Amino acid sequence: MNRYRLLFAAATALAAAACRATAPVPPATTSPAPLVQPPRIIPAPETMTVGSGAPFAITKTTVIRVDNGNAEALQVAEALGTLLRPSTGYPLPAALVPAGAPDVAPGAGNAIHLALASDRASLGDEGYELTVTAESVRLLAYRPAGLFRGVQTLRQLLPAKIESEIGIDRPAWNIPAVTISDRPRFAWRGAMLDVARHFFTVKEVEQFIDIAALYKLNVVHLHLTDDQGWRIEIPSRPLLTSVGSLSQVGGGKGGFYTREDWAEIVRYAQDRYITIVPEIEMPGHSYAGMSAYPAVACANRPAGSAYTGTDVGWSTFCVDSAATYALLDDIIRDLAAMSPGEYIHIGGDEVATLAAPQYIKFIERVQGIVNAHGKKMVGWEEITKARLLPTTVAQQWKSDSATAALQYGSKLIMSPSNRIYLDMKYNDSTELGLNWAANIEVRDAYDWDPATYMAGVPESAILGVEAPLWSETVQNITAAEYLIMPRLPAVAEVGWSPQARRSWDDFRTRLASHATRWNQLGINWYRSPQVPW
Repeated sequence: MNRYRLLFAAATALAAAACRATAPVPPATTSPAPLVQPPRIIPAPETMTVGSGAPFAITKTTVIRVDNGNAEALQVAEALGTLLRPSTGYPLPAALVPAGAPDVAPGAGNAIHLALASDRASLGDEGYELTVTAESVRLLAYRPAGLFRGVQTLRQLLPAKIESEIGIDRPAWNIPAVTISDRPRFAWRGAMLDVARHFFTVKEVEQFIDIAALYKLNVVHLHLTDDQGWRIEIPSRPLLTSVGSLSQVGGGKGGFYTREDWAEIVRYAQDRYITIVPEIEMPGHSYAGMSAYPAVACANRPAGSAYTGTDVGWSTFCVDSAATYALLDDIIRDLAAMSPGEYIHIGGDEVATLAAPQYIKFIERVQGIVNAHGKKMVGWEEITKARLLPTTVAQQWKSDSATAALQYGSKLIMSPSNRIYLDMKYNDSTELGLNWAANIEVRDAYDWDPATYMAGVPESAILGVEAPLWSETVQNITAAEYLIMPRLPAVAEVGWSPQARRSWDDFRTRLASHATRWNQLGINWYRSPQVPW
């Protein structure tokens, strides 16, 4: 499987003077300094100064040191070595180094330093400082997650061929001289993959996670259940998968994640400092679960046969039934035990068959179940009709009810469907995707500010941003990549970079340089006419 990483492109321009053969030769003059492009990093760092000195060259004697670190920081250093070794062919050993040790052992060559700094609390969990000179690379962070985010920046500072799985004969692997101080704007920077409408294998989910990590996202939200399929093993309720997982949109065999599969996905994401947020859709979008346990079914289609269409709003759990809450308690308990993240997403959207009092009572009761099992609840913005706890998070998508969350002290995740629903078509001629919300080009996904998008929703009320990819028309990771690339990097910058550092004209130029890296990695992407590829 390809490794997903990023790109730096540098160019120089040289000037030469010419003279007539019959004219006197003028005195020697100093040529203009070469023009060097600044590194094209996405998301744009909070501050970056490009130095005038020579670059740092990775060679066969380069070592990776972890100063003032721990085992977790060493794991990040090993990940950096794993990134660099295949293409360079260099050993690049990584090791914890005692405090006060010299920069490098005699004859050991130059060094890439990773260090944890207890006096850098202002960087937060994910911020970092990076200084590159000809002599060394120094990456500093308050927490190991910050070191990992800084490593993604190092990837982008290196040539695209650093992503190759095959050794490449190059005269040098240079990192330009820069000084960067960087940290994220929003705490939640996510992407959602709908594995319910069409099932995605563990490897495909990991490929999705790799792209998210490349652009410093820290949440992958998996939409695990819907009318068309139930995709997660619940040990106490085995019929959910033995009956509910057997189909998908348009038919086909469907599939589900075993407990072992789920543990692998969670571990893979944790290694990249990404939290997996599982979503069990309720009370609507629930036919696959009801088909396994018909006693909790309230729908205008008989439970028992698979649903392979794409209509919404017609299915719901029987919200006045004790059997429903017994089932949901089992599901949430087991899922909470398998998922180390803080949050469980309960859906809550597009319920057309319940009266308002029924819906409100259901959401409040499920909120209590989620909290009782040690998790915080997330739901689509319709949940704001109920009384929420301050720890509950509402996910905005259509804007007609999201602001009600603020009265309870709850925060919002911004996912405006007309901006960052990545299952929407780029334009009318795009083969994949839908267009019920809008046609969304790259600039549409980039050129908006979460803090001004909705009247009455200040930045302090926003937990972050998340780009969903619903899979009605998306059958595999290749199709998913086509729809998320290049729009997901745009959303990543919306979530990470200070608003003052963002400019569409600058972004589109930086984005264009990343195509070489995507090609190296084998990522499928859309060649937007808005970007100067």
